[in-house]
Amino acid sequence: MRRAMRTVKGIAAGGALLAAIFIAPVTAQTVHDAIGFTLSSPSLQDGGYMTLKNAGDNKANLNCLGENVSPPLQWSNVPAGTKSFALIMVDLQGRAGQGIDHFVAYGIPAFVTGFAEGELSKNSETFVGGKGVTGVGTYLGPCVPPASLRHYAFTLIATDLDPKELPPGLRRDELLSKLVGHSKDAATLIGLFRHP
Repeated sequence: MRRAMRTVKGIAAGGALLAAIFIAPVTAQTVHDAIGFTLSSPSLQDGGYMTLKNAGDNKANLNCLGENVSPPLQWSNVPAGTKSFALIMVDLQGRAGQGIDHFVAYGIPAFVTGFAEGELSKNSETFVGGKGVTGVGTYLGPCVPPASLRHYAFTLIATDLDPKELPPGLRRDELLSKLVGHSKDAATLIGLFRHP
């Protein structure tokens, strides 16, 4: 009888422990800590190839063979306290390894969880356009020399800055200097592109 009572008490204690674990509040911060801030795309795997339509379409440049359609992007597990995001796209091998800034945007409100295909290719109220290599504040797709393979890093930075805090037209280095002390975390997605 005593043994049976101990077994019942042990089961009850184990059940209480499991209940405490599953009833414990799950916050955005605990999910972020467990899984991490992630940036992904339904059409582009991390380390996968961007499509030809994602390439630039500058007719004056024979290396720009695409339609300049930005890939769709989405993110999750945002750090607690995030008020806005910044998004940068850099050709990592461009200019002999110094990098080429294809897209700089910021002031993306914290309620935004992604961009549809082509949404970054035009001006929007959802982001503040900075200045990439062409001086415009919208997406510029790959323009790669023949037989070249390039890696493009899309980096999303969570910040504690109000979406209207920064003026339009900042270059990448200017933006990064203003984010010192205000960045909460970053997530990166790498897309490859090869000249067909």
